[in-house]
Amino acid sequence: MAIAASTTNTMEENNDKVFGVKKNVFYVGLLSFFGGISQDIFAPILPIYLTSFLGFDKVVVGIAEGIVSASSQIFKIVAGYFSDKFKKQKPIIFIGYFLSMVGRVLLVFLTSVGAVFGLRLLDGMGKGLKDPAKDVLVAGSSEKEKRGKNFGIARMLDTLGSVVGPLILFLLMLIWQNSGTLYHNILLFSAIPLIITLILVFKLKEVGHPEPAFRAGEAAASSFEDVRPLPNSFYIFILIIIVFTLGNSSDAFLILRAKNLGVTLLEIPLVLALFNLVYAAAAVPFGSLSDRIGRIPTLIVGWGAYALVYLGFALASQQYLIWFLYAAYGVYYATSEGVSRALLADIVHQDHRGRAFGIYGMAVGLTTLPASFLAGYLWDKFGPQVPFLFGAGMAGVACIALFLFSNTVKRYHS
Repeated sequence: MAIAASTTNTMEENNDKVFGVKKNVFYVGLLSFFGGISQDIFAPILPIYLTSFLGFDKVVVGIAEGIVSASSQIFKIVAGYFSDKFKKQKPIIFIGYFLSMVGRVLLVFLTSVGAVFGLRLLDGMGKGLKDPAKDVLVAGSSEKEKRGKNFGIARMLDTLGSVVGPLILFLLMLIWQNSGTLYHNILLFSAIPLIITLILVFKLKEVGHPEPAFRAGEAAASSFEDVRPLPNSFYIFILIIIVFTLGNSSDAFLILRAKNLGVTLLEIPLVLALFNLVYAAAAVPFGSLSDRIGRIPTLIVGWGAYALVYLGFALASQQYLIWFLYAAYGVYYATSEGVSRALLADIVHQDHRGRAFGIYGMAVGLTTLPASFLAGYLWDKFGPQVPFLFGAGMAGVACIALFLFSNTVKRYHS
């Protein structure tokens, strides 16, 4: 009987996997793969479209991208609340991808400053709604000892989409480079991968079932406990994230800096493909590393890499250096994006992860808006080097803060 039960459990476990990966983790990653293709067809040309084609200055670009980040993270609170309240993630993810698609396509037809701000707000709302729900699915489908690896797998698939996206963009630019509708064609084409994501959402499986309490002797959450405070370590980490994010403006400024140093419009997608290839290759190894040595040390490595990369962007004087800096930037992403989410999943009970991911996202988003505005102001007022020097300095301060608070934070996820 024991052997039969074991065999049945093994078969059920195998049926819940695709290519050796939990189905939910795989399909969340696949959703992100196609979402990443759309994002990286769209994002590299957007700042150039706004500045060169529509004639906006860099402060407008900073505000527009800050609006995306801020609205994205604010709506993560909404998504987190509904995910925890109704234990449903699929409808939230579907609506999120749909709003992003609409917000990108309409940029072809609505080109005033106010319309651009409104459409970037819509895209940001879409991003904010889908991300916490996807994180909840990955966290709820993962054993704690494999959580860093699974988040790494999801980020790897996401990032592979961001390798394919710039390559598709490169081909589209070759095809339409002599067309007066180059930007419009590309913006419209970016909707196709998002249509695929809307179909793939139906492959996901909800994980809104209750989980045993995460501390010995802790009762399952009651309706009253659903609003209990999150752990102190969570808020400490949020404060440190805010410090870091003050110097972490939109990546649109990296594209503008590359163009400033002589990288051509046609080369930009290839530079981004290199960045994302490094990110994809390193995401799983660094996620697994965080399972072994801890999330905090891995994050310190990532933020240290960020500080060095931004210092490099500030001091670079030759076009070829951009390629090396973008490759190193991929290491930062690999050691921070998935790992920070795994840390949050470690320190917060499943019943409150949606809320935690939402607060985390809101904190990042609200800070990104002034960070991007400040970067645009510093660029226009003092030159292109200054916003990157500021970003490197803030990352250094955040690394020190994370190191000083590491013992407090580790108590809650060990």
